[in-house]
Amino acid sequence: MIKKILIANRGEIAVRIIRACKELNIPTVAVHSTADKESMHVRLADESVCIGSHKSSDSYLNVPSIISAVEITGADAIHPGYGFLSENYKFAQILEEHNIKFIGPRSEIIKKMGDKIEAKKIAKDLGLPVIEGSLKGISDLNEAKIISKNIGFPVLIKAAGGGGGKGMRIVFNENELDENIKVAQSEAKKYFGNDEVFIEKFFEKPRHIEVQILSDGKNNTVHLGERDCSVQRRYQKIIEESPCPILNESERRKLLDVSVNAVSRLGYEGAGTLEFIYEKGKFYFLEMNTRLQVEHPVTEAVTGVDLVKRQIEIASTGSLDLKQENIKFTGHSIECRINAEDPRNNFQPSAGTVSTYYQPSGPSTRVDSYLFQGSKISPFYDSLVAKLICHGKNRESAITRLRRALDEFIVDGIKTTIDIHKKILVDDEFLNHKYDVNWLSRKKFF
Repeated sequence: MIKKILIANRGEIAVRIIRACKELNIPTVAVHSTADKESMHVRLADESVCIGSHKSSDSYLNVPSIISAVEITGADAIHPGYGFLSENYKFAQILEEHNIKFIGPRSEIIKKMGDKIEAKKIAKDLGLPVIEGSLKGISDLNEAKIISKNIGFPVLIKAAGGGGGKGMRIVFNENELDENIKVAQSEAKKYFGNDEVFIEKFFEKPRHIEVQILSDGKNNTVHLGERDCSVQRRYQKIIEESPCPILNESERRKLLDVSVNAVSRLGYEGAGTLEFIYEKGKFYFLEMNTRLQVEHPVTEAVTGVDLVKRQIEIASTGSLDLKQENIKFTGHSIECRINAEDPRNNFQPSAGTVSTYYQPSGPSTRVDSYLFQGSKISPFYDSLVAKLICHGKNRESAITRLRRALDEFIVDGIKTTIDIHKKILVDDEFLNHKYDVNWLSRKKFF
């Protein structure tokens, strides 16, 4: 059994994990950089350890410092949250070697599914529909030309070891291939330490739909429905909802069944998400996230299942005490990501001190945040500062509740994306779910 958990993260997700641990009566350790010494997760944890400077490489990505914090505090498990080291198989491997429980899948699974080329091969073997394209890294321009002609332009060049839009380039004709491959390789090397890229068919108006899974790696794998994450900006999700408003029951059942079967055969442990492209009535496997997702609260809202507690349960006991027939889906839930960015100024990050903070409440209204009056928003980390989640009996009631909650949300001292959410939630195309992953880039809200 896990006795003490160190949270190798910061911000709202660190606060979220601490809350789950408190309800399980498990002591927590917060690690923090010098820039985060007064952050909310540090205040809420039972213990805290400074692990380095404001630079992520010196702190939240500093494995020796994190291991030292474990030894100092006597923690026997680490929850990585999302981002930072959450999908770093070498980190998970080191913890395994030091008999420190990593709250997530085994390092070998993280490694396999973290490489997009390898993950695509595995997905195909597991019976998942995959996107047409190369099943290995591109070695030269001639090979790229042949593959692209066979697929048909436009094509998408992607980093094998990356995500979040880094190392990703759209190519519309053969003349653009050489330059874009070089740029993608350069970005991939910079952000992921691996310049391998591959080519896939580019979808012009796809939806992004993902399936939430819990599995004990032995004999129990369950799904918790799907999420539609198609409202995106530069490959970053802005709004997520569950269930997907455009799927019929036959499509939904087929997607969920094939996902459960694949993850069960993989021998996966913990919470995981299979991401798919959906276009013209067909699904295509995109990638697997071997960690907790930012948007996990919308799934919690429609199922009543605490995903963080379940992660800890699986890591602690090796089993999952939850059966598919006991998971009940109720209503509709939508999440708005609130970022410290100025949407009127090309979404420039906004650092500073929060002078006034008031978060909404009321029926079926949830806010996951680390903000408080006097919070200092650092320019050194991700701009996500809060998530607003509303649940309703249907999509219309969830949207109405979100509008009300956004009107209550007050954050002064920094710029936020609250206003653009207000505009999205009254837009006819959004209301009639006539959007895709490129929809927001085509809209001019300001």
